[in-house]
Amino acid sequence: MSDSETKADPAKGNRNRNAAVLCLAMVGGMVGMAYAAVPLYQLFCQVTGYGGTTQRVEQYSDTVLDRKITVRFDANTNGVPWEFRPVQREVTMRIGETMQISYMSRNLSNQPTSGTATFNVSPPRAGAYFNKVECFCFTEQELQPGESYDMPVVFFVDPEIVNVPELKDIKTITLSYTFFPLEKKAPVAAAPKINANQNDNLGG
Repeated sequence: MSDSETKADPAKGNRNRNAAVLCLAMVGGMVGMAYAAVPLYQLFCQVTGYGGTTQRVEQYSDTVLDRKITVRFDANTNGVPWEFRPVQREVTMRIGETMQISYMSRNLSNQPTSGTATFNVSPPRAGAYFNKVECFCFTEQELQPGESYDMPVVFFVDPEIVNVPELKDIKTITLSYTFFPLEKKAPVAAAPKINANQNDNLGG
């Protein structure tokens, strides 16, 4: 066997390296798209009400219909040591009428805990017409040990809901919240202190 046959083919090695770089770039791009898809999906849900996502508005409805609808309230926790429940289980209101209700939370642990609430409505298609003006779910919540907190929600059902064929006969909407714990950020490591003797040593 000749020396040329025992040596690696440089062109083949370059092709392998190029293929590896291309694969890494594709994987990185897919990961980046996955992360970007989360806020884009959330924005899509907020705009369209997809999946029962409610709408956030800054002004009250200027139209109130004679027709009534019942809104039921549901509460859940996932990982937070809290008691969490609606103060009232349901309310019957006119479509377009602005209503305020409250949820109650209480920290059952012996240390401060923080949480954030996700929310949706059922049936999911009604999410696009369930408008919240004020809600505890817009901000993070922190409770001290044993602390109780009254959390209001101000909302109305958009009168346009009666013009949607799939929702024109709807009688009940359920508003549901689930509280999750907040991820605690790891503290930044402090720079090591240098005493006077170490300074002398460093200075020679």
